[in-house]
Amino acid sequence: MTEIGGRDRLRELLDAVLDDEHRTLGDMAGGAFASPYHFTRRLSRDAGEPPVAMKRRVMLERAAWQLRQGTSVTDAAFAAGYESVEGFSRAFSRAYGRLPSEVTDAGTGGDPWLPAPNGIHFHPPTSLWVHTGERTMSGPLDHLVHHDLDDTAALIDAAKGLPEDAYRRRTRPGQRVLWFDGTDESVVEILEHQVFTKEVWLAAILGEDFPEDRRDDPAGLLERHEAAAARWLAMLRDMERRDAWDDRIVDALCDPPESFVLGSIVAHVLTFAAQRRGLVRAMLGELDVEVGSGDPIDWLRSRHGQEQPS
Repeated sequence: MTEIGGRDRLRELLDAVLDDEHRTLGDMAGGAFASPYHFTRRLSRDAGEPPVAMKRRVMLERAAWQLRQGTSVTDAAFAAGYESVEGFSRAFSRAYGRLPSEVTDAGTGGDPWLPAPNGIHFHPPTSLWVHTGERTMSGPLDHLVHHDLDDTAALIDAAKGLPEDAYRRRTRPGQRVLWFDGTDESVVEILEHQVFTKEVWLAAILGEDFPEDRRDDPAGLLERHEAAAARWLAMLRDMERRDAWDDRIVDALCDPPESFVLGSIVAHVLTFAAQRRGLVRAMLGELDVEVGSGDPIDWLRSRHGQEQPS
């Protein structure tokens, strides 16, 4: 397997994801000697894909290869970790646009690789291939996106130190970043809007249901943010790979439905996320919570320093 970023630890995490005996997130994390939280966070950050999603995708790629070699649908289903052939067939059909039985009947199945945000794919018979030709975000865009995600997590984490009344106190009456989001008068309002914005756009772009989880305590917000951040990053990397920035979606969640250019959505999110981070950083500072400057230069230096091989 090609190493990613020269990091042996990441390779260990990937091995834990793909071990046949590791069926659940807890199994994977245990195999890597990490907590499920930190295991998911590290894989999502460094590989751009949550571990459960990565395992599901790579196992389907392996199943597609096995079917082309003459493996039965039943054997391929159970080898891929599915509890029923029906569940496997549904997942395979969604991924490949054909039933697994059609692969065996036709003797061909097309390219077994599915779209990946990181170039990591199944390579027969039992290893991985890292396809460096799959484009990921590069240059300033990559820095802007990662800085936004990391800084937001740091600000939410810092808010844990606030008393409940200070966390919810409306210290900036009338403050509003976007008219349709409501007020941003308190620390909790700003941080909740910061997370909810990505959740809403993910639902719109991916055609999912409107998010219902609106927990706004710091622990709940951090959990929501980590889940949305991994999916947001994977989605943007897929846009870059497909050069889809000028594609349009029609957002049916709007009333009436409205058309948006994908690249403009990303610019919109980053613009107002930066504004909200600046506002909440100032408010936390006034409450004697140390949050640093938020300067991307300092963030990048720290990030690179942490990732230097020991």
